[in-house]
Amino acid sequence: MWLYLLLAALAWVLGWLVRDRRTLPSIKDKHVFITGCDSGFGNLLARRLAHRGYRVLAACLTQKGADSLQRGCSGHLRTTLLDVTRSDSIRQAVEWVRAEVGEKGLFGLVNNAGVANPIGPTEWMRMEDYRQVMAVNAFGAIEVTLQFLPLLKRARGRVVNTSSVLGRLSANGGGYCISKYCIEAFSDSLRRDMYHFGVKVSIVEPGFFKTAVTNLESIEASLRQLWDRLAPETRLSYGEDFFHKYLKVQRLIMNVICDADLGKVTRCMEHALGARHPRTRYSAGWDAKLLWLPASYLPACLVDFALATILPKPAHRVR
Repeated sequence: MWLYLLLAALAWVLGWLVRDRRTLPSIKDKHVFITGCDSGFGNLLARRLAHRGYRVLAACLTQKGADSLQRGCSGHLRTTLLDVTRSDSIRQAVEWVRAEVGEKGLFGLVNNAGVANPIGPTEWMRMEDYRQVMAVNAFGAIEVTLQFLPLLKRARGRVVNTSSVLGRLSANGGGYCISKYCIEAFSDSLRRDMYHFGVKVSIVEPGFFKTAVTNLESIEASLRQLWDRLAPETRLSYGEDFFHKYLKVQRLIMNVICDADLGKVTRCMEHALGARHPRTRYSAGWDAKLLWLPASYLPACLVDFALATILPKPAHRVR
């Protein structure tokens, strides 16, 4: 009996591997719209897709980012400006894309634009801190997707949403983890709602990578700003030593865990766009596969204890 089960499991794995490697017969006429192409994952993905033959429509936040990408890219690539927090900017981008794709519709939408700061202990945050992160990472991605759905349905296309392992396990305070949990839920509901329209939805969950979003200098500057604006009573409850140790933990994470190979993420995005049968979720990075995702399945008490051990302890805590 065990032999039959083993053979059945082996056959399933081999079948999945063959199915996973099947690609679309042609990509030359397929338009892909990518947000957040000034730097990082979006910039690299735009260049890689254009080189492979996709017709890339890259959205950048700044004119400088758009010009730099256009100059340094071979293949079919066009750029436009987009601020995902502004509805009028999104509508203009949709009209621009509609003129580019014509009756064929839009084959691929990659929601990549994102911000991280401010991150830190929850008590250090204000409501505006949450709003500014959610406006880009969650509501921006949702509004962009809703506006592009008619074009995606016409092409029976693909939506690729950039989430994070921190959308599976919330390891710090601030709006970043919350926004990624939101993207996970939005992607799941969208995938089921679009099933009968032939639109496929994938989620890419990177671990920690070295990008403009995770720049150590900007993280430290953000933390110092949060610390400086705390009420004296709150600052006293944590203690100056807590702040400096918290900075050291962030430096350790950025220097030890963060991966410089952004291609590990963009290869997942490329597979989600070019495979006959894209996966529902992609994990990118050794820390995502070996640390964060396994930890997300552990009992909460164990994860809480591990994080409480790693992070510094406040000066005046209840014993």
